[in-house]
Amino acid sequence: MASASLTPSALIGRSAELAVLDGHFDTARARGAALILTGEAGVGKTALLEAAAPRASGAGFRVLRISGCPFQRGVSFSALNQLLQPLAEEIPALPARQAETLQAVRGLSEEQPTELLAIANAVHALLERSTAETGPLALIVDDVAWVDRPSATVLGTLARALRTGPVALLGASRTGDESFLSNIGIPEYEVRPLDDVSANELVAERFPAMTPRVRRRLVEEARGNPLALLELPVPLNDSQQRERGTLPAVLPLTERLKGIFSTRVAALPAATRKLLLLAVLDGSGELHILQRASGGPDGLAGLSPAERAGLVQVDGVTGRLEFRHPLTRSAVLDLSTSEERRWAQLALAAELPEGSEHRARHLADAAVGPDDQVAALLHEVAYRTLRRGDAVGAITTLLRASELSATGTDKARRLAEAACLGANITGDLRNVRALLDNADHADPSGTDSLAAATAAASQLLNGEGDVDTAHRLLIRAIEAHTWPDETETVEDIFREALNTLLMVCFYGGRPELWRSFEDVVKRRRPPTSRRLLPLILGTFGDPAHGALPFLDRLDNLIAGLRQQTDPVRVFGLALSASYIDRLPGCRSALRRVIDDGRDGGAVALAIQAQFLLGNDAYAGGQWDDLLEITAEGLAWCATYDYRLTASTGHFQRGLVAAARGDGTTAREIADRLVSWGNPRGLGALRVYAAHIRALSALGGADFDTAHRLLCALVTPGEVPRFMPHALWLLLDFTEAAVHTDHHEEAAAHIAAVRGTDIPSISPRLAMLTDAAEAMSDPDVIDHDRFEAAIATPGAERWPFDWARICLAYGERLRRAKAGGAARIHLDAALGTFERLGAAPWSARAANELRASGIPVKPLKPVESDGRDRYALLTPQERVAAQLAATGLTNKQIAAQLFLSPRTVAAHLRSVFRKLNVTSRGGLRDALTGPMP
Repeated sequence: MASASLTPSALIGRSAELAVLDGHFDTARARGAALILTGEAGVGKTALLEAAAPRASGAGFRVLRISGCPFQRGVSFSALNQLLQPLAEEIPALPARQAETLQAVRGLSEEQPTELLAIANAVHALLERSTAETGPLALIVDDVAWVDRPSATVLGTLARALRTGPVALLGASRTGDESFLSNIGIPEYEVRPLDDVSANELVAERFPAMTPRVRRRLVEEARGNPLALLELPVPLNDSQQRERGTLPAVLPLTERLKGIFSTRVAALPAATRKLLLLAVLDGSGELHILQRASGGPDGLAGLSPAERAGLVQVDGVTGRLEFRHPLTRSAVLDLSTSEERRWAQLALAAELPEGSEHRARHLADAAVGPDDQVAALLHEVAYRTLRRGDAVGAITTLLRASELSATGTDKARRLAEAACLGANITGDLRNVRALLDNADHADPSGTDSLAAATAAASQLLNGEGDVDTAHRLLIRAIEAHTWPDETETVEDIFREALNTLLMVCFYGGRPELWRSFEDVVKRRRPPTSRRLLPLILGTFGDPAHGALPFLDRLDNLIAGLRQQTDPVRVFGLALSASYIDRLPGCRSALRRVIDDGRDGGAVALAIQAQFLLGNDAYAGGQWDDLLEITAEGLAWCATYDYRLTASTGHFQRGLVAAARGDGTTAREIADRLVSWGNPRGLGALRVYAAHIRALSALGGADFDTAHRLLCALVTPGEVPRFMPHALWLLLDFTEAAVHTDHHEEAAAHIAAVRGTDIPSISPRLAMLTDAAEAMSDPDVIDHDRFEAAIATPGAERWPFDWARICLAYGERLRRAKAGGAARIHLDAALGTFERLGAAPWSARAANELRASGIPVKPLKPVESDGRDRYALLTPQERVAAQLAATGLTNKQIAAQLFLSPRTVAAHLRSVFRKLNVTSRGGLRDALTGPMP
């Protein structure tokens, strides 16, 4: 059987595209580069890849080929194996662990493939070794959208790291198809249809006997699509091509092209069609598999007619069988009978080892009716797929296993498990109810299973926010569950049940819910669940009292996140880090979870990851980034009906609005959180709303309101258990208590914080504790503690907190007549607040500076006719006017300026008269707009 030539005929009308490819390889030789060709089906992307291969080879590149296959998208690592096969002899030279990883991917090891990031690292090491020994590599990937998901994740990771060596990645994908190369910043080049001159030249070259009139008709209808130009003439006989016969009224295009492929396939001998059917269903292109499955050493001889017909070719480098166009595969499948497809699936399964994932899938596709043995195999495959990080693939496999289940009990169990994973991981909350209804129909008793209860509880929690019902469902199901064996499947479902219960307790926000969680974990967890549960409970559920024993272990686990691809585990560790200032170490892992969600993977976890990054952005002063992050997360929540989860995103936006002085937005968000959360018993939402309102009040110097709000959350002298949010309110409560003369409360609260050793949790909490203690004493200025807080190593990582401490210290110093020292800290606070856009806090710092004798320019000075509008006002009037323009009441302004509300009113009446305004709204316009 002859192999196709690697050197295609010259491409017509593609000089610009070929120049782009040559430039791409030149760039890649120097520093590595990636490029994806996009365009409509049949526009010539594959032809350009065929032309690129010999050009790359001629430029000194070793060419490796991968071709995506729609029938192997569910077969893990099928595409990656195409890359590894030609490099197989180089794998043993890698470090032992990396070599074992790649052999497992190739199915040559008894071990299961490890995490995807470890696989990507091993492949990257293999490519680096190959380039060091044999020179630059060109990796050419056709139909990238059809690459199986695990391979796509690995290749996408590699694509981001190409600049480390002389590797050229060149891919092709249809316009609009999402793939592993989408949305990761890789340059794209759109392959456009041929112009009329080039289209005429192409048809004239391939069909020289065709008359110009017929050719013009074909060019007109093909509209520059090369595939149509080459295929449309196929059904035309010689008479038609020579204009001696009538052309069809409508020439075949798009859908009719499929018919052309079917006709060409149907003309092949039966033996050839059988071989092509095996090749389509196998999808790997490996000739030895086709040879064994076909039943004899001479079986491959049947491929020759397909090669001569131009339907397939054997790649001269990889030795794999390739279809020249994907539609040929569709035609082969369309022309086969169900019996022929079953024969092919069974023949392929017979060549694969027992326990093989590929074998299980072939047997499932060959099954006619229920088959418990095959269903059990698929059930195991589903959870292996899940542990590789492919939750979508796991659910699809579980659903197929349920279809093959012979008993209603097994069908119901597998449907419930699919619903559980869909609700908790992939974000398919909208289909949970339908899956559970189908499970109930299959076996009503199955809806009492742990998986069904977890799915139902997730829907109740995330959709309706019904924490109490969700809590009862989960506790009852966990208590009633029996452990038939210590299988990983049991462990996966139990993990999801406890993760759901964890969020029920958090959003419920009541100690009794958390205590029930503690009790059920102690009594009911299987041995393999003990690793992370106590850590999560201590660091997230009750960090003030339970985090310290777990900090070293958590730090070690976070350090290993760069190798972790299981999104459930990433989320669990990041959640543990969220209240104890360790989220920066989780950023890259969380971004991988988000990228997976964008690619259609674990959307539910991607939403949570967005909001965890939002917490990190708030603490780090990246408030504009926070707004962008939460916008995407909230859009996902709206799409997938995660109404309760959305509350965290709204809370974060509310904090930024409060800090920046957008009182209207802050109030609206807080009111919405309370009105939705209170009737549902969602204590966390009440805490969220109080935090937003208190921060708004503190920025506006309304300390009485802030104290009242915070006293509803914090009991002086007590650090409540199971209230992680209390760690975020330490400075707020102290400032409100001190400014309302509740110094004893502030001191008692600081003593309680010291008593639980909260400062040992993180440098940030140590900084805040020192500052709060310094603020709590009304009689002396605790220079040592203030200065220790301000000088905390890495304090710039928490700019808003740091600037508030500088402001508090500067206020104390100014009132003590230490104006020079006060100005240093007040100026630092003002600069930081202005960078953050925290207008109320900027105003407070500016007022203190003015009171210390330092002139401060207004935020938006506007001049008209050469006069500064502020020159019309006395210094005290200027300060009062600026504060009033931010929306503060006379009482709030008086509190900031240490004046009586009556005096403030008198100042403002004078301001209104001088600026010719009659309201605070008019005052704001007068201070920021042109003079009348």
